[in-house]
Amino acid sequence: MWKPTNQPTTTSRPGEPERPATPPATPQITETPAVARPVSTTTTTTADQATIGKSLVIKGEVTGSESLYIDGRVEGSINLAGNRVTVGRNGVVSANINAREIVVLGKVRGNLTASDRVDIRSDGSLTGDVVAARISIEDGAFFKGGIDIRKAGQKPNGEEVKTAVAAETATAARA
Repeated sequence: MWKPTNQPTTTSRPGEPERPATPPATPQITETPAVARPVSTTTTTTADQATIGKSLVIKGEVTGSESLYIDGRVEGSINLAGNRVTVGRNGVVSANINAREIVVLGKVRGNLTASDRVDIRSDGSLTGDVVAARISIEDGAFFKGGIDIRKAGQKPNGEEVKTAVAAETATAARA
């Protein structure tokens, strides 16, 4: 028997009276024909993360203002100063990376500079120097290079970066 597709189907048992449909307790999504925006119940911000897929090869400079997940190949330089760069298990990177947080699951050949932390996971491989406030190297990871641990806000020569307020206070104290 043919049933029109625009009619709701009911799953009533034979001999049981039909029940009216009750609205679900979850919030409904109002859609316009051009744009559909699903309601997200998670608190993660994966929407603010770009991905370089397995088959992509990028040669040059990568810059931006969002986090990056690399599962492909990148050659050149990566500069995402306030964000996270994750080199996935299939990722092969021949670049210097500058980011807030760097996670290595694949292979990296280049120097890493992180304002917060560098994580080299058990399957990860890093050949290059690391400059970061914190570093974590799991058992089984490969690392060849130097490590320079710096406090947050420390200059490359080891001096503390003075804030404008501290500089004004020091100037006022001398007067």
